Amino acid sequence: MAIIVDKVQKRRDIALSCNDLLLEKGIKKLTIAEVAKTAGVSKGSIYDYFENKEDIVFEIIRSHISAYQVELNEKINPDDSTREKVFLLFDFILNDNEEFEKHQNIYKEYMSIDIAGECSNMCEFDSECGVFFKEILELFVQDGIKKGELIACSQNLVDGLLAVEKGFLVIKWTENKDVKQSFRIFLNTIFDLIEIKKDC
Repeated sequence: MAIIVDKVQKRRDIALSCNDLLLEKGIKKLTIAEVAKTAGVSKGSIYDYFENKEDIVFEIIRSHISAYQVELNEKINPDDSTREKVFLLFDFILNDNEEFEKHQNIYKEYMSIDIAGECSNMCEFDSECGVFFKEILELFVQDGIKKGELIACSQNLVDGLLAVEKGFLVIKWTENKDVKQSFRIFLNTIFDLIEIKKDC
């Protein structure tokens, strides 16, 4: 009887097996031969699942985002304030979690190529990642407006919040600074301005 392979799962498994290899070598020095050896498959098999090594990085990041979404859904309580939900959304920049640090390093690796404009697929993929965060943030803000927590024009801040978050990450990476406290102050200041004050 033939073995049925779940191609989606196999693709994910191959990519995730290279997580540490990617961190060690960097995307420019990573070779398909190394990926195949690490994943325990033939070099030809890699091309059954991926177009190129950048495609492997996309799959790693997609897997991280999927896992992050599940984790976020588990952490969020419907009774949480919009401020609390937004802090949870940006936990990857505010947290000292070692796993988050690894994810950021992979994101940093691929962003460097995206910014250099060396791969048009990366620009498209960056947009795809941005949509994930934008949709969640918009949902949180719209819910906060409906509940009477936030002023109506708060929805105009979504793109700006995402841009500022990327800016803080770039500062962290280029200047090797711990930006958690500054980003926390920034978010709290924004919410101090947009939250509707309740009468005591």
